[in-house]
Amino acid sequence: MEIKIDDKGYADLGFAKLDTDRVRRTGFYETVFCQGKEDAFLKEIFLKLYKLQGQVLGTRASRHQYEILASVLKETEYDEVSGIISAGGDRADGIGNITVCTAGTADIKVAEEAARCADYWGGKVTRIYDVGVTGIHRLLSKTEELNKANVVIAIAGMEGALASVIGGLVKVPVIAVPTSVGYGANLGGLSALLTMINSCANGISVVNIDNGYGAAYIATQINRLAEKK
Repeated sequence: MEIKIDDKGYADLGFAKLDTDRVRRTGFYETVFCQGKEDAFLKEIFLKLYKLQGQVLGTRASRHQYEILASVLKETEYDEVSGIISAGGDRADGIGNITVCTAGTADIKVAEEAARCADYWGGKVTRIYDVGVTGIHRLLSKTEELNKANVVIAIAGMEGALASVIGGLVKVPVIAVPTSVGYGANLGGLSALLTMINSCANGISVVNIDNGYGAAYIATQINRLAEKK
């Protein structure tokens, strides 16, 4: 299949149109959402983006997808916990400080998606895991560390209270990520989402359920702006 680079800034693969102009417009290369993609499509997308950009980042990747990509692109790296897959990119020491917190260890899968994306995009990432409100002394012992951040990502399932508590402790933006972790009335993360949206703490924004990637994107923008000072 012939591949054409359109003057509008995209590579037309027929089944996909790759946004080759995105980094100029937004400061981020296009990220590949791997979940649900046919093997042949995913392989062609990754190879083309790598050829054009020298780097590719993918989310929600399975080990099967990693093995397919690694067979044709030796630089491919994969993290089983987060489902993040990548090839190439400058992995120099990160700038600023993006702090990623979880209420429990069950939230770490989403947290690692956020942390690894933020790291890939050039941020220095600090992880503070398992500091939920049922043992709030664990979180309070990290207050000094939290206040060194340019932005905090707070990830929680169950009732989702972690973001509100952190929002009352720090002077930087907090990005709340509800997770689908919890018993029946958690409703697949909906109860945590509603708690976070209705928080009485100031300075909190909320992304979609389990959306570590989205939180990392916003956090990276904030972190970059903070470091411009």
